[in-house]
Amino acid sequence: MRVTRKAAALGAATALLAGGMLIAAPAEAAPAAACTGDQLSATGADRTDSGRVRFTVVNDGATCELRGFPTVALSGQGSPDRNRPLRVVPRGEARPVLLAPGGAASTLLTFTPVLGEADGYCASGAEPTVAPSLVVGVARMGFQVAPSDGGRFALCGDSVRATAFRPT
Repeated sequence: MRVTRKAAALGAATALLAGGMLIAAPAEAAPAAACTGDQLSATGADRTDSGRVRFTVVNDGATCELRGFPTVALSGQGSPDRNRPLRVVPRGEARPVLLAPGGAASTLLTFTPVLGEADGYCASGAEPTVAPSLVVGVARMGFQVAPSDGGRFALCGDSVRATAFRPT
């Protein structure tokens, strides 16, 4: 049996009518715009142990999408030109995070720890680096944060491992 386009269209239209009402397929939501730095706020840098810090942002604006990994620099050395960018080593796969108003997302930053007490040392023989704060880059905005415990950031080397942002 051969079906013409006209008959197929009429059949589809008839299938959509039920009780005098047109039933439409659910519309797909438009994708959310990328989060911008001015709509995010940072809750701080919560130390989870001696070598790890959880950094969290909260969406203070309209629903948006956050993607990827942060940038990180050591700061608080007396002048912005003394900030020390760290090489971010991504951990895991970056997936988009949809942040509703008031929604939060976090990343876990892992540093190569300084060993020993007080002055400490690096297993590699390098000189430890200590800074009172970090600048974490998210959505083209830098958030300067200090450790939640009032201490300092201490690390060996010039890199940090970071997970992709995940909803919290």
